[in-house]
Amino acid sequence: MSEDSNFKEIKIKKPKTFFEITKPVNSKIIEGDCFTVMDEMIKNETKFDLIFADPPYFLSNGGITCHSGKMVKVDKGDWDASQGPQLNHEFNTEWLKRCKELLADHGTLWVSGTMHVIYSIGFAMQQLDMKILNNVTWQKPNPPPHLAGRYFTHSTETLLWARKSEKSKHKFNYQLMKEINGGKQMKDVWTFTSPKKSEKTEGKHPTQKPLTVLERIILSSTDEGDTILDPFLGSGTTNVAAILKGRHSVGIEQEKEYCALAKKRISLAQSEVIKGIQQPLFN
Repeated sequence: MSEDSNFKEIKIKKPKTFFEITKPVNSKIIEGDCFTVMDEMIKNETKFDLIFADPPYFLSNGGITCHSGKMVKVDKGDWDASQGPQLNHEFNTEWLKRCKELLADHGTLWVSGTMHVIYSIGFAMQQLDMKILNNVTWQKPNPPPHLAGRYFTHSTETLLWARKSEKSKHKFNYQLMKEINGGKQMKDVWTFTSPKKSEKTEGKHPTQKPLTVLERIILSSTDEGDTILDPFLGSGTTNVAAILKGRHSVGIEQEKEYCALAKKRISLAQSEVIKGIQQPLFN
């Protein structure tokens, strides 16, 4: 960060372990801001095989959208409010810098975003000398309509997949992805619906991602027993998908209500796996 930067890292109360399980795999929720927690992890030389990040999209600026057929205000919380292009970019650069430091040499980083944030993230990755491997388009077949009728309906999000550097190695389960795709090479356009009602029985989060997306990411670039970090855990989908696929996981979340929601979802996933009643989404 430049010395004349106006970006301020907001430090909240001391991070703490909000919830943790050790069976069938390790899964932990840390309540705290991601900068403080990741700085401590870096100090302890912690490394992860995969990091998935769904950072703020900076959309909560008084606009409107359509939800369940109704016009609603876009107001997800102060954490999603834009501070302007420059400060937003500095924020993205700072958390990405920490993610790069926390990746194992073979590890990769996946970041989800819309046009409002993904270009800043891609540029920051290049500034940090990371190697972008793919620009995956997540296509939603059931997007909400655009109410103003002045633009095309927004129906996609971008998933950037990157490794630490040009020279570093990365893990890609090519054959498994080919099998999932009916024996054909998997392309970089994925069609998945928004989260199902069954994924929201414990509560809702305004930017919740579907399990199908996280499971594919995890299966494509990790092996059983690997460890995953999500610095913006939200409703806990990353940890839930990791449990279902036999991976260890750590999620960081600063909002207590979402820590509580993630705890419920993780506990449910743990129970289903132990009882053997949760069927895999991809065989």
